[in-house]
Amino acid sequence: MPLDNHREAFIPYPRKDIIKLCLADGRLDKESAEAFQSFCEILTAFYHFQFHSTLETIKENYRVFDPNAEVQPLYEPSLSDYEQMGKTVIQTFEHTLEQANYYPVTESTIHQALNNRSLINLKTDVDFSDFEQLLCYYRGDIDQSITVKKLFFWKAEQTVDILERLVLLIQFKGEGHFQAKEKQNKRKRNKGERQFTPGKMYVYFYKNIPKLDMDLLFPNVQTSMTLRDQMMLAVPAIGAAIPVLLKALPNILILVAAILLTLNAGSALDSIDVEEEQARNIMPVLVATLTFVIALGGFAVKQYSQYKNKKIKFQKDVTDTLFFKNLANNAGVFQMLVDIAEEEECKEIILVYYHLLTSPKPLSPQELDANIEAWITEKTGAVINFDIHGPLQNLQRLRGFTGSVKTEKSLLEYDDQGCCHVLTLQEATEVLDYLWDNAFRYNGHVL
Repeated sequence: MPLDNHREAFIPYPRKDIIKLCLADGRLDKESAEAFQSFCEILTAFYHFQFHSTLETIKENYRVFDPNAEVQPLYEPSLSDYEQMGKTVIQTFEHTLEQANYYPVTESTIHQALNNRSLINLKTDVDFSDFEQLLCYYRGDIDQSITVKKLFFWKAEQTVDILERLVLLIQFKGEGHFQAKEKQNKRKRNKGERQFTPGKMYVYFYKNIPKLDMDLLFPNVQTSMTLRDQMMLAVPAIGAAIPVLLKALPNILILVAAILLTLNAGSALDSIDVEEEQARNIMPVLVATLTFVIALGGFAVKQYSQYKNKKIKFQKDVTDTLFFKNLANNAGVFQMLVDIAEEEECKEIILVYYHLLTSPKPLSPQELDANIEAWITEKTGAVINFDIHGPLQNLQRLRGFTGSVKTEKSLLEYDDQGCCHVLTLQEATEVLDYLWDNAFRYNGHVL
């Protein structure tokens, strides 16, 4: 989905609230409502088990890439194992993000952020050649009006493109890449200067990030002042330097005269309008030197203080972006996203099953999709772009035995016209119960 399309598949309500909406819809009698609640309960338990397995897969393979790992493996993986573990993390995490209804941020959007500024007025540069892997996903693309300070007391309203949730995964290249890079740049960098560890994966989860400021989230970003800010420091500095130099000019001339006498060039004193006796007197020379040094030093300290204050302000702006909008880092991101994906999958399946169960006529996937979107809008006011294909595939994959004859059935099947049909609540619950009972097949097996 493109970033400028604001209709997304994300359902902005908790799973339990969606179930309550279905029950309050009035299409189920009391007995069916109780059976529907049982269906939702066992469905949720089954998918919780499934996503727990997904999380364990990510955790097991991410451990060697985790920069904050508290435990170390007893057995170091081989190079081929290491590469495969990295691929497993990336593939599983991408699939989880898609299940959570997140969308990839295009490379052009990231480079657009580098070339433009939104709220934080800084020049930025990111060396993408440092990365072995780069994933960037988002959910929620909205326009938000923000009051921005322009000059002095003047404030203005500015419309900013905000990404409500942003996930960033970066794997840095190995130590050899950075050693070669430093050698090429003829600069030896202390390892302690780096804000990252080569070869590790860094995962970040943020909220409400201006799209054009996402470049500040990269751990290897280099920031500098814009030309406008440099001019705002340089022009007043030049203006303030002129009076200082004019005031110190007589003392400077005395210093020059003293230097000329030392070099046996006294004949040049007439050209600078300084008497020889004044230049030979050591006290005026010392006073002139001290006055000049104090004036120059005071001016330098003042300008440096202004530069430092400006730099601290920029650092605070960046800190506000990174710290106050950060939701999770590294391993914590996987846990949060897996939980979100589990919720989304369950909500979608419940909505599809409910609408097929209560529909007075068979529905095609397109008709079902339109019915669910209209129903969500009618009940909540939210406008979504429901992802119909995912939950239909999930319902088809849920197969098990039901009935006294123990016939294997799928929760969803298609007729010859391509319309969808689901099992009754009794049969659907029996299939889920069968799947739950057979999640582990230890009973009756020799271990």
